Order: sequence, then structure tokens, then C-alpha cells
Amino acid sequence: MGTIGMLKRFILWDYPRASWQYDVMVGIILAFIFLTPRAWFHDQPRVPTASSIAALPSDKGSSVFFVSSELLEGVPSAQRAARLTRSLQQRSGDPRLRVTRVEPILDSEGELQGYMAFARP
Repeated sequence: MGTIGMLKRFILWDYPRASWQYDVMVGIILAFIFLTPRAWFHDQPRVPTASSIAALPSDKGSSVFFVSSELLEGVPSAQRAARLTRSLQQRSGDPRLRVTRVEPILDSEGELQGYMAFARP
């Protein structure tokens, strides 16, 4: 059998299971999977990113958002509504959106978990 015939059998996977040719093909496939550099395929790990602002269900024409504590870290309480108004306007694309109230959310031990922001268009 010539080289072309052997190559044809490899491509068509014509060897019976548990033969040495079959084992060689499986070894080649595994070597390709585990030894190919990730950069060849531009594959990068995906790091999940959680949004620092999450919209919550609301009623009565207002919008309610949960805001992570990191977003407003170091911002004085008097400036939180203005800061959130700018952030929400940028994210939503609605320049009419205004934050009317920002309330801290504390856990049972009194530690800050985030903020509830109430907004109106």
C-alpha cells in the first residue's frame, strides 16, 4: 500500500478500533488539542464581569436600580445622586433620567452591601 492509500485511510478513519494505526491517530488528535498554543486561535479566557448597576422591577413610573458599593466608594452622600444620574444617563442613553433618592443597603451586621437608587425620567 502506498503513501497515498495510507493517507486516504487516515483521513477517512478506515482503521479498526484498537489497531496501532487507530491509536496513533488518537494520539495525534490529543497532541494537537493539548499542545497547540492558545494564541494560534486567539483564544483568551473569558472573565465574567458583573455590572455595577442592575435594573430591578419597579412600578408607578419610577426606575429602581441596585448599585454596587464599589461604584460609589469615596463619594460623599450629598453627591451620590448626581454621580448616579450621570452614570445612568450614559448607560441608558436617556438624558432625562434623574436619580431622586439613594438608600444604602446594609446586611444584618450593619455592613454596606450596596445602594438602592430610585430614578424618574
